[in-house]
Amino acid sequence: MRWSAALVIGAAAGYGCSLLGTPIPWMLGPLFAVASVRVAGLDIAAPPGARQIGQWIIGTSLGLYFTPQVIREVGGVWYLLAAGAVFAIVVGYVTGIALARMAGLDRTTGVFASVPGGAAEMATLGERFGARADRVAAAQSLRILIVVAVVPAAYALLGLHGSDLYLPGARTFNPQGFALLMTATAAAGLLFQFLHLPNGFVLGSLAVAIPLTAGQLDLSTIPQPVSNAGQYLLGCALGSRFQPDFLRGAHRFVGAVAAAVVLSMVLSALFGLGMAFASGLHPATLVLGTAPGGIAEMCITANVLQLGVPLVTAFHVTRVVVLLLCTAPLFERVRQWRRKLDGDDSS
Repeated sequence: MRWSAALVIGAAAGYGCSLLGTPIPWMLGPLFAVASVRVAGLDIAAPPGARQIGQWIIGTSLGLYFTPQVIREVGGVWYLLAAGAVFAIVVGYVTGIALARMAGLDRTTGVFASVPGGAAEMATLGERFGARADRVAAAQSLRILIVVAVVPAAYALLGLHGSDLYLPGARTFNPQGFALLMTATAAAGLLFQFLHLPNGFVLGSLAVAIPLTAGQLDLSTIPQPVSNAGQYLLGCALGSRFQPDFLRGAHRFVGAVAAAVVLSMVLSALFGLGMAFASGLHPATLVLGTAPGGIAEMCITANVLQLGVPLVTAFHVTRVVVLLLCTAPLFERVRQWRRKLDGDDSS
């Protein structure tokens, strides 16, 4: 009952938003509707696997844009991808320290709550270093909510639409090819999930769809209703993260997280604009590529607004990989450095 209620409410909200012409209606509508109902106290939730299915569909759709020409173009700006990933870590530390001071948290919790990784992954990593996993997960979920609410709306209000010439490698729908494509990407997603990799179904689907497209093995396009269904399931799943007591007794924490996320968005936008000025690439694309949102959500935004889907995808995939590999060892190195400084000061 709770699953069906969430799906019905999410579907109604998505359809309503599509009629109103809101940006990314099939993700934002379900997200805010389900989150609002849950915070109001109703026991509804997306069914198990909704997030993974949504990520699987979205990851497969994004991978179809990586034609040989796109691969060459993205490879030519590898230094921008690396700079964006490093900057994401820096911003995470800066805003994490600010969050710790504003919310009265320890620095470890503040940092892992602010580094733009997945909620589950950052909570798990943070717990290893003594962070409060519940606060980390809550802050990460709120970060996604705020960025997803603000960025597409801001782009729509400013009229920032691209005129991308990027098109998926596959242009026609083929039932047999579609079945083969989705089976292969689902298998990769399950493997990545089994290996406990973050955003496993996004990265797993990309790991299959990108080589197929780059090799010009164009099996099938993804029908728009299927793409909308992926956004819808992801929106329902994101909305289900919010508990009825989310705002109760935590106003200072929520306000501090919101302020830290806004600071992160501003710093990231300035960095994206700086890279655009230096490289000559579209500013709106690079701002979206450096935005501290989730990989699926930001890439959906790029897709809907036609703002450099492959480049935005490459930025966020690079960030996820770098954060996965570097967050824990870098935090350990910083902590050792701080202990050494404290020891020198005491002597």
